[in-house]
Amino acid sequence: MIYFDNAATSFPKPMQVTDAVVDYMTKIGANPGRAGHIQSVRAGEIVFETRKKIARFFGVKSPMNAVFTSNATEALNTAVKGLLRDGDHVITSAMEHNSVLRPLKRLEEHGMITLTLLDGDERGVLSVEEVLKAIKQGTRAIVLNHMSNVTGTVQPVREIGELCRSKGILMILDCAQSAGIIPVDLCADHIDIACFAGHKGLYGPTGTGGMVIRDGFNFDSITPLKEGGTGSLSDKTVQPAFMPDKFESGTLNVAGIAGLSKGIDFLNSLPEGLKSVQLHKQTLQKYFIEKAKKHIKGFVTQSETDGYGVVSFIIVGLSVSEVTMKLSDRYGIMSRQGLHCAPTAHRRIGTFPEGTVRFGFSVFNTRDEVDIALKALKEIAGGN
Repeated sequence: MIYFDNAATSFPKPMQVTDAVVDYMTKIGANPGRAGHIQSVRAGEIVFETRKKIARFFGVKSPMNAVFTSNATEALNTAVKGLLRDGDHVITSAMEHNSVLRPLKRLEEHGMITLTLLDGDERGVLSVEEVLKAIKQGTRAIVLNHMSNVTGTVQPVREIGELCRSKGILMILDCAQSAGIIPVDLCADHIDIACFAGHKGLYGPTGTGGMVIRDGFNFDSITPLKEGGTGSLSDKTVQPAFMPDKFESGTLNVAGIAGLSKGIDFLNSLPEGLKSVQLHKQTLQKYFIEKAKKHIKGFVTQSETDGYGVVSFIIVGLSVSEVTMKLSDRYGIMSRQGLHCAPTAHRRIGTFPEGTVRFGFSVFNTRDEVDIALKALKEIAGGN
């Protein structure tokens, strides 16, 4: 099997990630913060150590500002629905995932907010000038996808964040695709909240993710998405108001968090950290696109050669479903087809409603695997 569906979920995971999950399940197993026995304490230590790693990874001093959720979608829903109020105006881009668009659209349809979607340039990249023009009285927040899961387009986050800070506008960043590939520093990039997925570029298990809040942010302004058991202030019938308990109701995915911790360790152990990840993915992406354009009949890509491992393409005359099915059934190559939960992005790049075939490269993919995929696509396209 050749696995090129890493933009959805990375696979394989580093061995230490799998080992950490198994170790928790077989040696600890307890619920953190719910008891005083040694196994519960050990579980709590795993959670806290991972929280510290997440905080450092996103340039935050307080580990309590790293909130665990089940995925980036829950984190984004918490930030968006927890912060926005009646009458707010929100700016976002046409390149967003439905994890951003659907919560915002729901609030818009209920008459709570007004919403502006910016097109950006031909690749969907926003400019500071375009964002500035969209700001008006009542603009409360900009919610932005750091890196597109469709094309790999990267937004100028620091510049837009600086504009937001100067205007007193909240900056909420969707890092689902970028975390573990592109460094994010909430202070330097002027980001108020970053939402991340653990199961993609951070090489953690599925069911992991979180919301990182910048130091000094008034987290009292965020209404929790859910309330319930936290293991703290159990004599009260109201939700604790302190971090991170305010946002962490119910039993955490400690097995997943243990694995996520080792995923971050894996990235930090690379010779040049995230630079190593970027170089590897850029090398594979450039090689694949240049070879495909030259040798595969009808190959058209919507991604650039200098991206970070997310490549969308079509083969003219073939449906994207047919291409991915043949890649899987005939050649054992795993990819993804369709709209990738980002319909407005496909409208922006002109591939709606069918979408594209998407390859997502990992640090574990090789040039030999890319060569096999190129040969397979050439054979599939030859039937045109």
